[in-house]
Amino acid sequence: MKTLRPSKRELLQSALALLAVVASPFRVRAQNTEGQSEEFQKLLLSLTQGVKLKEGKIQISMPRLADNGHSVPLKLSIDSPMSQEDHVKTLVILSPRNPRPLVAKMNFSPRNTKLNMATRVRLNGSQSLWVLAQMSDLTWYAKSAEVEVTESACLDAS
Repeated sequence: MKTLRPSKRELLQSALALLAVVASPFRVRAQNTEGQSEEFQKLLLSLTQGVKLKEGKIQISMPRLADNGHSVPLKLSIDSPMSQEDHVKTLVILSPRNPRPLVAKMNFSPRNTKLNMATRVRLNGSQSLWVLAQMSDLTWYAKSAEVEVTESACLDAS
């Protein structure tokens, strides 16, 4: 019986693909909601009241690979002068695969300083974590980051 062996080129391509996933500290993608569930789409619609999501202003930093979903570090910042005319009004963190996808919702005023924060989030498996920011002019900005989770944290809806 003849066994099939991958060529050196195929092995090199596989190794490079694996290295790209593991070596990247985080990967952020554009705000395309097409791959998300219908429930998540409805949640986004209810939060934004149908306002189109824009790109920019939000920076996310989180590991591309998490050993488990119990406590995944998340750092984010939003580019805003936090003045009366231009400030972050609402910040929302969403985890589409969690039993309760609304991780956090925070309100801000112009009295707050530059918006930088670090926290840890609980994730139910590999997914895109979403950060939404509503500005004082009622525009919404969004950014998502892909996270591969090896051990899920959310086992039920409690």
